[in-house]
Amino acid sequence: MFGALTNQLQGAFSKIMGKKKLTEENVSEAVNDVRLALLEADVSYPVVKTLIKRIKDQAVGELLIKSVTPGQQFVKIVHDELAALMGGQEAEVKLEGTPPVIMLCGLQGSGKTTHCAKLAKYLKKQGKCKRPMLIACDLQRPAAIQQLQMLGEQAGCEVFSQPNEKDPIRVAQAGLKQARETGCDLVIADTAGRLHIDDALMSQLEQVREALKPSEILFVANATTGQDAVAVASEFNKRIAITGVILTMLDGSTRGGAAISIREVTGKPLKFEGIGEKLDDLQLFHPGSMADRILGMGDTINLVKKAQEHFNEGDAKQLEQKLRSASFTYDDYIKQIQSVKKMGSLKSLLGMLPGMGQLPIGDLDEKEFFKVEAIILSMTPDERAEICELTPSRRKRLAGGSGTKIDDVNKLVKSFKQAKQFFKNMPNMKQLEKMLGGSLWR
Repeated sequence: MFGALTNQLQGAFSKIMGKKKLTEENVSEAVNDVRLALLEADVSYPVVKTLIKRIKDQAVGELLIKSVTPGQQFVKIVHDELAALMGGQEAEVKLEGTPPVIMLCGLQGSGKTTHCAKLAKYLKKQGKCKRPMLIACDLQRPAAIQQLQMLGEQAGCEVFSQPNEKDPIRVAQAGLKQARETGCDLVIADTAGRLHIDDALMSQLEQVREALKPSEILFVANATTGQDAVAVASEFNKRIAITGVILTMLDGSTRGGAAISIREVTGKPLKFEGIGEKLDDLQLFHPGSMADRILGMGDTINLVKKAQEHFNEGDAKQLEQKLRSASFTYDDYIKQIQSVKKMGSLKSLLGMLPGMGQLPIGDLDEKEFFKVEAIILSMTPDERAEICELTPSRRKRLAGGSGTKIDDVNKLVKSFKQAKQFFKNMPNMKQLEKMLGGSLWR
């Protein structure tokens, strides 16, 4: 995600990794490199100045922990100060009112319409609402209403629109009235994209706000625009008092300036981040997680969240028992593949693991992943349960049924047997504890 910035920061850290202690001289050298890296990533200069001062004040004269090297301690200081700059903790979404109203605003092309549906689906999945309504207040952009209707249907939301109406204030009033009358428990309003320097359109947005009286006014910022997104968010905040920010297109941003700068400049928290094009590609913004990603430490916070969402605890324990006894089957294998697929692309999941972001996973061929699934799905129930031996004739049938080659089938069978043998030979917990000289849980 932040390729160039991550590489430059790691270059700065490498200069201090071999030092025996943190001194004003070696800290100053590393801090200068961090400063240049942040400025090149389009982080606002005043923000960089503030951050660098905090890092330097923390690092110089810091008491060293015996088990941690000076280099590691410097990295931790940078990480903690980055996280603090972006808010420190996840920001809560305020859902107040009957029904609660969330209004999205921002420049044209920032992704407001898509994120209305993303947000409704996310909050519905989290149990924050059961029957959300989207209101189409974007009367400027051609096909904006049709797009919202299509996305609303995909997200399982009601959509209120008045295609022949020219005044978004009246649409907002009518939509809110219908939401109350029909028992909707959340309203999300899509507004037209507008320039902050267009006084007439900004005044119109103020009137929409007065009509809806939202508990949340979220500014949708395109992360790829860097400092421009920060400046625009600041102007929107002055006019309509935004309550938070949704940062979009983070999957395409390699700079990171907006993510680092926007909270410090506006004083308003980053609440959500869009990480892809699908309706499920929205997650709470976690400053610690973002600092991890910027420093190339993976994203274990969101990886664990995804795993908790898609993996059943009971099934996981059952699989663990099967692995220990080497009794898992192709049925178990396919279940795990399908669960992992629900979490997102394999490339994105690997990128969340610490250290994997620096490995050449860009050329990862996920088709191999789907080949395995196709072959197993072509098996009979007895073959998947390993009741029947996969003879050459059966393997030929599997290759034909899955649209793969016999070599692919042989490769799967070989790797599956190797995995079973590995778990069979792996010492159980008691043996492992004995080998290590005591309990693992002391």
